[in-house]
Amino acid sequence: MNCVSSSGALTGRDGSRSIARDLKTLFRDLPVRSFFGNWNTVVEGISMDSRKTGPDSLFFAIKGLRTNGNLFIQEAIERGARAIVTEETVKKLGNVSLIEVGDIRKVMAEVARRFSGFPEEDLELVGITGTNGKTTVSFLVSFLLREAKEEAGIIGTIKYYLGNRTIPSSQTTPDPIEMHAMLDQMRKSGCRYGILEVSSHGIDQRRVDGIGFRVSVFLNLTRDHIDYHSSMDSYFEVKQRLFNGGIGRVPEIAVVNIDDPYGKKLVTDIPDDMQVIRVGEDTRADLRAKEVEFDDRGCQFTLCWPEGEKRVSTSLLGRFNLNNSLASLGVCYALGYDLEPLADRLAYFPGVPGRLERVDVGQPFNVLVDYAHTHDALTNVLVMLRNITKGKVMVVFGCGGDRDREKRPLMTRSVIRNSDRSWATSDNSRSEFIGDIFSDMKKGVDQEDQIEFVEDRREAIRLAISEAESGDSLLIAGKGHETFQEFNDSTVPFNDNLVALELVKAKRNWV
Repeated sequence: MNCVSSSGALTGRDGSRSIARDLKTLFRDLPVRSFFGNWNTVVEGISMDSRKTGPDSLFFAIKGLRTNGNLFIQEAIERGARAIVTEETVKKLGNVSLIEVGDIRKVMAEVARRFSGFPEEDLELVGITGTNGKTTVSFLVSFLLREAKEEAGIIGTIKYYLGNRTIPSSQTTPDPIEMHAMLDQMRKSGCRYGILEVSSHGIDQRRVDGIGFRVSVFLNLTRDHIDYHSSMDSYFEVKQRLFNGGIGRVPEIAVVNIDDPYGKKLVTDIPDDMQVIRVGEDTRADLRAKEVEFDDRGCQFTLCWPEGEKRVSTSLLGRFNLNNSLASLGVCYALGYDLEPLADRLAYFPGVPGRLERVDVGQPFNVLVDYAHTHDALTNVLVMLRNITKGKVMVVFGCGGDRDREKRPLMTRSVIRNSDRSWATSDNSRSEFIGDIFSDMKKGVDQEDQIEFVEDRREAIRLAISEAESGDSLLIAGKGHETFQEFNDSTVPFNDNLVALELVKAKRNWV
């Protein structure tokens, strides 16, 4: 193993923003096992997808969970790649440069930063992690910063807002090539802040390696992605890397929800020299909610922080959204903003698509579309609905295919125990047979008269709406903002909100 040396200038925190794209500069001081070709080769693009590879580009041949980029090296060359990076031993490729490395994802993250000219160094970045609530907090922080007359880009589950344009999201935390290209667009469009939802996959696959976050936020940790992480301890260890230097940098400030047990644990493991802002209802919180009241229109509470306290209201429903609100205010506080005026603005937050989103055409029952797709998320939403619903609590939900099978009976049991009536249906079954998914879900059934299994999602929603009566609450869970369903290798349009809206309008016998 050796490191490439170069006299070429690299840009960075203390350097200029000129961009050098020759291989020698892009790989300077990075560990390289072997090299064949010309270090002076200049590349005009980088990719990890052979289909997106263009002329004079650098291709990273990455072995992933479902495919191996090394199988597509020849296609990348045919599309114009002038250099290939791989972890495998590959025969020489004519006049194409070949770079063999030990940890390709780590190298790719740094090369992507350099290729884009270190855009994150010109932005104040906020990284938000947690099983639930990342999207709500990212939208809410952006909303509050706009109220403070600041522009903030977003990279997350629902959308990528880059300052001068918005594009649909393809991944919560995109690969570093896309990530740094989008951060560069934020920088060029005049954004001061960048808000990133940081998933555990994104951390583990080094998509945020080398990024210096001004503020990192921890919301909660509940069972999810155990098919990937193998255990809750492993899942938590990955999340910790956002705070302990495991991504190569430590944040300046950590905002941590200490109402969550893992948040309490995280605080004890954070480096002593890092500033920590604790949020929650816990009396040890730096930003604390007390005298909390919930109803079917939202939440009211007294916000306490070191400089004062204030009565606050929000239209967001439930205790989990109280935590989300506190975390968002904690970010603004960490960034140096006065909470007195911002706390008042919480009441005007319009909400997030697919996060307890109301379907309302004047019907006398509630219909809510939500992304809840874990045992804990479903439990939290249903307990909240139980407390504010005069009539029945009803649920349409499903379990995704090719994902953690052990959570399926847990989700089903939670739904049955916390609702009066439920319909289990399809939810991105992917390559799995829906009957096999239902079999796993039925292991959690202890009251069969409360649940009906319906393969067609539209039909399940229709049945639920047909039974809804005055004072009831119907939760349509699992897909939230998504506008599609995945079956095997096909993706078909499907929007819970639009389907529910159509079916509610079609119902004539409101009672």
